Amino acid sequence: MSSDNLVKMANQIAHYFDSEPDHAKAVQGMRQHLQSFWTPAMRRQLGERLLAKGDEGLDALVREALQPVV
Repeated sequence: MSSDNLVKMANQIAHYFDSEPDHAKAVQGMRQHLQSFWTPAMRRQLGERLLAKGDEGLDALVREALQPVV
């Protein structure tokens, strides 16, 4: 799958979570969705794309969800 398609899909999922009034829950929901429903290869490819092109085109919620949990 192309990285552009992964970005598009991730942004669509983020828009679903836009309706969550608690921002922390929205980030956690996005993170959980990626972990539960995306294959490791898809997550790795999105991470590689993030490293190669930065956060260009990624919704802010996706960017936050991809950050390591501290």
